[in-house]
Amino acid sequence: MTSVWRPAEGPVVCIGETMAALAPAPAQSLETAEDLRVSVAGAESNVAMYLADLGIPVSWLSALGDDALGRRVCAAVGAAGVDVSGVRFDRDRPTGLLVKDPAGTRTRVHYYRRDSAASALGPDILDDDRLRSASVVHVTGVTAALSPSCRSLVVQALATPPSERSYAISFDVNHRPALWQPGTAAPLLRDLADRADITFVGLDEAQDLWDPGLQPADVRELLPHPRLLVVKDGGSTATAFSDEGTWTVPALRTDVVEPVGAGDAFAAGFLTGLLRGGDMRSALRLGHITATSALKVTGDHGPLPHRARIKRLLDLPAHEWAEEGSGSL
Repeated sequence: MTSVWRPAEGPVVCIGETMAALAPAPAQSLETAEDLRVSVAGAESNVAMYLADLGIPVSWLSALGDDALGRRVCAAVGAAGVDVSGVRFDRDRPTGLLVKDPAGTRTRVHYYRRDSAASALGPDILDDDRLRSASVVHVTGVTAALSPSCRSLVVQALATPPSERSYAISFDVNHRPALWQPGTAAPLLRDLADRADITFVGLDEAQDLWDPGLQPADVRELLPHPRLLVVKDGGSTATAFSDEGTWTVPALRTDVVEPVGAGDAFAAGFLTGLLRGGDMRSALRLGHITATSALKVTGDHGPLPHRARIKRLLDLPAHEWAEEGSGSL
């Protein structure tokens, strides 16, 4: 049997905006809470922090305001073990801000990121020396929505043919409807997603973007070109598609405090599995395991299970993994 393609083992570079985040305590609303917790929020830095947690060397490239929140964001990402030496500080533009408003089982998110420092990022960031030694460069659809220059960054990254770059491109669709003008996201995100080497997309967002009746196999028909396509069906399953086969692994059931950040954690776990040479099922399992870390906290970045626990879960026979899924991690 032909082996499944995977990127060479090596460092990862994540590119995109991270904001300061304000949120009330669990079970409190933004309208009545007297205190707000300060954290950081950014899809690409979430991936970077979880990669660092899992032992993968990783850099985060971005821009922040030359302000207190920008320094706080940079320090937080760096404290997780991510190389932040390539982050730019902008004296003329502020750090973006995100405010969470929990409401029952859902959390509304308010963005204050227009004209932020990161919105001025452009294709020149792809010239950073860190990309020359990278095995994977990770970008998302969030960046493509921020500004014309940010869109050019993502478009150029994905327009470069594999023969002209030494790294694989990982792209998470990460559709954020509030950031897009009506009718603009679907065609562009489909085009970008189909150009990547590794693409992540939630089944729910694929249904919202392209067709409410889509099933995972239908998404593969829409996106036939990625060497690896991962379709995540919420807390149910994740399916990986390649030219060599299809693999589906059920999710682990866990108590959910807040779902924000779980998709980023999944991507980091899956990429780690690939980079360490594991098979597709192991990579999908590590994605699910890592996702539980984000589901169990109000912030985007939670602690991983103990290493021995992760190894035990990865080594389980398929039927025992399914049984774990009916319990709680």
